[in-house]
Amino acid sequence: MNIQLIETLPGVRANLNYLRHTSSKPYSYTYEPPPGIAPRSGEVNEVEGIVVRDARPIVDRLSLDEQGFVLRQHSTAVRDFYDEEELRRVYYPEVKALLTRETGAEKVVIFDHTIRSVPKAREGIEGMREPVRRVHNDYTPRSGLRRVRDHLDPEEAEWRLRQRFAEVNVWRPIRGPLEDAPLALCDARTISEADLIPSDLIYRDKVGETYAFSYDPSHRWFYFPRMQRDEALLLKGYDSAEDGRARFTAHTAFDDPSAPVDALPRESIEVRALVFFPARR
Repeated sequence: MNIQLIETLPGVRANLNYLRHTSSKPYSYTYEPPPGIAPRSGEVNEVEGIVVRDARPIVDRLSLDEQGFVLRQHSTAVRDFYDEEELRRVYYPEVKALLTRETGAEKVVIFDHTIRSVPKAREGIEGMREPVRRVHNDYTPRSGLRRVRDHLDPEEAEWRLRQRFAEVNVWRPIRGPLEDAPLALCDARTISEADLIPSDLIYRDKVGETYAFSYDPSHRWFYFPRMQRDEALLLKGYDSAEDGRARFTAHTAFDDPSAPVDALPRESIEVRALVFFPARR
């Protein structure tokens, strides 16, 4: 896709929160930290006026292996996304079928999901989170490998780790149109290794690792305005292949200046899955 085409796309200007490289590793708690400890660290670099372009006119030109994200029409039979039993019974199989079809995977293992609901999070409802407003990617090579060992039996895990695999998130609005805190996505081809900042993600029982990002003016940002409930965004969090294809997808929630003042508060769900490709013959 040529740069001239990209520059003709409509877009908005937004402020995005990067981090600066520092001597200490950033961290973020997934729960209320002990007294006297900040919930997150890192030197935030809020970059103003970044162009976030509307990717809908080029939706058919996007690829998981090039840009790192795609948008698909995807109806769901789920009636209540806040019903855990229905999610696992109805939605997980739908997502598994979608990922198998889109990636050609031999095996798909869904291992968790996150619901982000601004009103429910502010009410203090357990398990509800607000959108993440820092540029990040959910996995690094270290945590990507560990996920395989966490969710497969040891013998299969070691065999699968010798083949190509990926981690892919499936993200969608619970209610649409989604105008409050939409998701901005960075074209993976514009990310360099120098931009990556490994960061600790601290759970009660373990410490995971994600990537934060330092700012680079060559980053190209996109979003899909007014996403609806029957649209699913696939974004690649990790790919074990090191052959030039997209491996990580920087993303962040942002304030869309074109959103109406009465926009519905953000409600979205993201399902995370390991995608295992057929073994090479």
